[in-house]
Parts: sequence; structure tokens; C-alpha cells
Amino acid sequence: MNKPYVVGITGGIGSGKTAATEFLEEQGALVLDADVESRAVTAENGEALNPILDAFGEGVFTPDGILDRRALAEVIFSDESQRRVLEGIIHPIVQHRIVQKIRQAGEDGVPFLFLSVPLLFETGMDALCDETWCLSLDEDKQIERVMERDNLSRAEALARIKSQMPLEEKERRATVVIRTNRSMDATRAELNSLLRDLVKRYS
Repeated sequence: MNKPYVVGITGGIGSGKTAATEFLEEQGALVLDADVESRAVTAENGEALNPILDAFGEGVFTPDGILDRRALAEVIFSDESQRRVLEGIIHPIVQHRIVQKIRQAGEDGVPFLFLSVPLLFETGMDALCDETWCLSLDEDKQIERVMERDNLSRAEALARIKSQMPLEEKERRATVVIRTNRSMDATRAELNSLLRDLVKRYS
């Protein structure tokens, strides 16, 4: 079995990862998304629900047993130790699912794929990647986007941003840095150029 060439995509919250991966999928690329996997394992009957209940109690669930994501966010973004507890539950489950999907892609003959992980470096999942792309932007623009997207106060947006590795450090570790505080057309043009290079190398 050939292992696909894996390109990790990361960046800070609000840096444009979703728009970038949607564009890559539109061009026919395979994208594995850690956020999608995380939502799956915390959805109804998800395998992370019982450990979350044991760790955080019924206060982060609705009366009918559905995970209250907003209530959970309030807990973990106000207490770093609680955030680490949640990460310790979810990250190993998500990583196992992704490793299985990379293996399946290899069996299916996929030459390369993208692995989108917000906490790529923080979780050590960059070890699964052959190269990494970091989407980055100025902090003021990042705060503005997060406030608007998630309907948060400035303080709430900053708490979410500060819970992640600084973008400067992610840029330092990445193979490629893609600036996203410009037009989406400009970002897409750069992504398209990088994608064409991958196709030449691995297809």
C-alpha cells in the first residue's frame, strides 16, 4: 500500500481554513477535517459523549442529553485546565479516526490529501504530515472575524485566540505560509498554484 502525501493545513481561529479547504475540495482534492471528526464524535451517540459527561457533568448537556456546545465552550475557555481535559478526551479519538482514513486513502490509491487541523502543531498531528501550510492574518483582523462569525464580544474572541499557539509560532513551524488578510480571490489564486504543484509532483 502506498501512503498518500499528506499536506497539513492549519492556522488560527478565523484565519480562513474552512474557505481554503472548501476551495481545495471544489478542485477535486481529498480533505480530512479534524473539526468534522470532532463534531462527529460529540454528536448524538458519539463516542466522546460518555467521557465528556464523566468529566464535566450534566451541566454541559441539554435535558434530552444533547451536548450543549456553548455551555461547554464557556467552561473550557475560562479555565485552561478544563480545556486540557476536553482535549485529552477528543484528540486521541479524532487522531485515530484520521489515521484510519489516511490508511484507507492509501488503499484507494489517493496520491495526496489535505489534513485540516486547527491545533495541528499543538496536538503533534503534524507528525502525520509531509508538509504543512499555515493560513495567517493580522491579529486585529482575526479578532474582527471571530467576533463577527461567532457573535462574540472582543474579550470572548481574544480568549479563543489566546487558547491556541500564537500564529507567529505556527508560521515558523510551517512549510508554507499563506496570508489571508486580503481578497479571497488572491488567496484562492495562491492555493490553486500550490495545488497545481502538488498535482505535478504526485499524480
